Amino acid sequence: MKKITASERLILDKALYAESFETLLEETQLQRGALRGDLMSLLNAGFLEAYDLDKSGHRKTRFCDTDQLEQYAYRATRTGLNALNA
Repeated sequence: MKKITASERLILDKALYAESFETLLEETQLQRGALRGDLMSLLNAGFLEAYDLDKSGHRKTRFCDTDQLEQYAYRATRTGLNALNA
């Protein structure tokens, strides 16, 4: 299992429910670039799921455009929560 960094741990802790990029940026107080990098790492490790933001709520998406991370919400997966509690 991938070792998670302190900033990745902070993101997972805030993403217990689907949270937008902007909410995570505000709550973690990470720099935009650092948050983007950590989100990509957590998505690639299977620790986060991406959700489309739309007017009817959040829908889980199969593909996440990493050039447009601001257009999604993120929620920790079971694997991510297990890594958080390890």
